[in-house]
Amino acid sequence: MTNTSPPDAPVRKFELLPDEVLIDDVFVIRETRYGLFTSTTKEGRAMLTGADRDNVEIMTRWHLKCEQEGWPEGSVSKARSATVSGKL
Repeated sequence: MTNTSPPDAPVRKFELLPDEVLIDDVFVIRETRYGLFTSTTKEGRAMLTGADRDNVEIMTRWHLKCEQEGWPEGSVSKARSATVSGKL
């Protein structure tokens, strides 16, 4: 599964379709034309995409929880430098 947009990404206009139900009153999961599943918040922010609907739901809940409470130690990597300091 991949995170499809960062928290500060622009949001798209969101409309709840007649056959959709908000999950936890926060997000919906829609099937894409390629057979994948994408979660979107009710504000219109794209969240995660994956091959299995249940896994997208589970990971979207986890992702939103971590955004609220903070990320667990070791789950966020830090940017590293690709330059070599000193002489070779």
